[in-house]
Order: sequence, then C-alpha cells, then structure tokens
Amino acid sequence: MAAVSSLHSVLITGASSGIGKATAKLLLKRGYQVVAASRQLEAMQDLKAQGGVVLALDISSDVSRREVAVQAINQIGAPDVLINNAGFGEVGPLETMSLKQARAMFEVNVFGLMDFTRLFLPAMREQKKGRIINISSIAGRFATPGAGWYGASKFALEGLSDALRLELHQFGIRVVLVEPGLIRTNFLANAKLSMQQAQANSVYRSMMARVNSEWHEGYRDGSTAETVAQTIEQAIVETNPKARYFCGHRSESLIASRLLPTWIWDALIRRQMT
Repeated sequence: MAAVSSLHSVLITGASSGIGKATAKLLLKRGYQVVAASRQLEAMQDLKAQGGVVLALDISSDVSRREVAVQAINQIGAPDVLINNAGFGEVGPLETMSLKQARAMFEVNVFGLMDFTRLFLPAMREQKKGRIINISSIAGRFATPGAGWYGASKFALEGLSDALRLELHQFGIRVVLVEPGLIRTNFLANAKLSMQQAQANSVYRSMMARVNSEWHEGYRDGSTAETVAQTIEQAIVETNPKARYFCGHRSESLIASRLLPTWIWDALIRRQMT
C-alpha cells in the first residue's frame, strides 16, 4: 500500500517502542516522511537509520512540547498527519492510588497531548488539510476495577477527540480515534510497580490479584503492535476516515459486551475481577 499523495508527512509521538515504533517503521517502509518523537532518543536510532527524523520529546513538559513543535515544523512544515501515541498507565484502586499518580497520567494522556496538538493547528489550518490520529484504548469505552484513573484519562481523550473532530472539520482536518484492544507491548511491565503497590494493600489485595491474573492471561494472547500500526495506516489512507477504529485482541467482543445492560456488565466484571 503506497502513501497517499496528499498526506505524506507524519509526526508520531511515543515512537521509541510498542505501537509508536511499529507505526513509524511501517510508515517509513511505505515511503512517508516521518518525524518520530520520544523521550528515549537512543531507542529510535533504527528509525533514523531508516530515514526518519528523531526528536527528543517529553510530552509532559511545556518547554519540550514547544521546542519539538518548532523543530518539527522547521523540518517538514505542518505535518499532514499527527499521531498522538505517547501515553502510559498506572493501576490500582481509586481509593488508594495517589493523586500524584493520577495527575501524572492525565498530564501525559490528556493535557500534554492536547496542548501538543494545539501547537500544530494554525499551520494545519493554513494548509487546509490534515489528519490527527489519537491513540486511545478500549479502556476509553468502559471502566474496570483497578484501572479507574487510567480509564478516566482515556475517556477524557475520547471526549476531547469528539469535540475536536467537530471543530476542525470545517478546516479540512479530520480527527480519528484508534482504540486498541489487548496488545503485547510494555504496558504491563511499565505498570508492574503500581500493581505491586496495589496488591500490598490488605483491603484490595484479593481484587488486585484477580485483576493481575486476568490482565496477564488476556495480554498473553494479545495482538502485536504491528496490528495496530496497520489500522493506523488504514486511518491515514482512507479518504473519508471513520471517527473510530478498534483493533487487536478482544477489542470487538469487549466493546460489544459493553452494550449489555449495566447490571449484566457489572455482574460479569465483578465475577472476573473482584
């Protein structure tokens, strides 16, 4: 599948691993001009060797966001496609997770992402075209025990993306959400410390042990990051992209299950995780 002639320059955040790196590799292979941004420059040297431009970005830093926006626009002009992939998750009961942890997630997954996006909008409006692809999660469609704050950050991203999609349509800019299911990335490894802390609490130990077991079982059979990358490419290539694309292991079945009456959904989740 070749790059679409009208959309050929791409900026992707969180490109040092997982979905971000897989997407950057695929788009470089397809011939897109790719700017890859992440805190870990060394982990993106293979993308540089493929012809990509790599930039150091801390999405939670106001200064870093502005520096990277200037550098990216100097390198490629207004990006035809902005892929907001940077994000992370901590786990734990709502009662015990600190507000510091929760705010850190929102700073990266919501506030930093939206502020970074706003930095490119004047230039994207001027060129009267563009695509913004926000990487959400099936966790943005329903909440589960132990992932309340993470899910809330993805719910917020979904709502902001819906509003942004309506606001920017008049300028020729399309806003898309990609909602991966269970994907084999570093998510569980990165959340290991918060999971251990959550299981150390005597009140929620049993619940979090079940959450941990369910997650490991689900992610063991999870889809690859390349599966999500292919869906992102589809969202770029299609002339009239959908508002939402879901992909990956159990994404369809879990989203469909959420259409059940709330009392049935709650009973199923309680039986599995509490």
